[in-house]
Amino acid sequence: MKIAHVICTFPPYKGGMGNSAYHFARILSDLGHEVVVFSPDYKNLEYVNNERFKIIRLKPLLKYGNAAILPQLAWKLNNFDIVHFHYPFYGSDFFVLLAKVFNKKLKLITHYHMDNIAPGIKGAVFKVSRNLLFPLIAKNSTFLTCASIDYIENSKVADIYLKDKNKWRTIPFGVDLKHFNSGSGLKKDKLNKTILFVAALDKAHYFKGLENLLKAFKALLNDPQIICANLKIKLDIVGGGNLLDYYKALAKNLEISSSVNFAGRVEDDELAEHYRDCDVFTLPSINQGEAFGMVLLEAMASAKPIITSNLPGVRSVFKNNIEGFLITPNSIDELVDKLKILLLNDELANNMGQAGSNLAEKEYAWEVIGKKMDQLYKEAF
Repeated sequence: MKIAHVICTFPPYKGGMGNSAYHFARILSDLGHEVVVFSPDYKNLEYVNNERFKIIRLKPLLKYGNAAILPQLAWKLNNFDIVHFHYPFYGSDFFVLLAKVFNKKLKLITHYHMDNIAPGIKGAVFKVSRNLLFPLIAKNSTFLTCASIDYIENSKVADIYLKDKNKWRTIPFGVDLKHFNSGSGLKKDKLNKTILFVAALDKAHYFKGLENLLKAFKALLNDPQIICANLKIKLDIVGGGNLLDYYKALAKNLEISSSVNFAGRVEDDELAEHYRDCDVFTLPSINQGEAFGMVLLEAMASAKPIITSNLPGVRSVFKNNIEGFLITPNSIDELVDKLKILLLNDELANNMGQAGSNLAEKEYAWEVIGKKMDQLYKEAF
């Protein structure tokens, strides 16, 4: 089949939506489909494409953050069998809808990634798109996909889901097991511990909870049990963006800079090393801007225990108290408590890490996800 994926961000931009679309395109091309990815052309990024699928980066008529107006989509999508649209994509959702209107035979499949939440004018734009355009997109889609029905049932589009549940399919994100599977479990050094956090550090990803993690880390450094156990703990932060300087300043104000490593943006091979070198991974997201958390899969594939927020979608990735811990969103105290449990209990941390590795292999290998998507495309016809 000739398949188009339309996405607002795409590697080398670091973000969950773009990374998932990349792997969808990669695995589908490996299965023999002709895949083309349409994404905005971001002038500040250098592009290299050695993949079997084609990437077309369109010049935006207007661009703001990750939103971009791409009227070219209305006619460039005309000759595809399937258009897989990754929502939200503000500024281009209307033109994807037009492409479907112009070509009734085209099969539109829309993946709802997340609710975007913001104050002021930006929030108003999100609301207009979600309330006016997305219902039309949903109506004209053959299928609507998501990483978790749990998220959709608690999302801003729950009413659309309830009106036609049969149209929705679960296609979770996946992980490259070979790339992230260290096979080594926890580090042998029991007195030097590393907590890992991985995310884009920009305004679009404000909800990842790094502020709370920095405050929790300060509490850990001063915790009597940590001090009594002679643990030397480090916080490893991987990611870059326009909020990097803000987080560095916060770490300085909290007087923890000497124990915090801001690694910045890293290449994939180096990212795997950060997972391999950590003892526990945490993603303490603060609201439903977080819908799944691909980094959780990477941590589990690396056999590391995880701590994340009890949010719709996110909580469906793993089982609480088995592969890791769920905490109340915005609870710094709970985050401190769960981190302390894993830092002080090597056996528990190792058991959770191995359980996560097993789960990643069984449920989240990209090969497994690719077969599910391939079957969905066949079902569309």
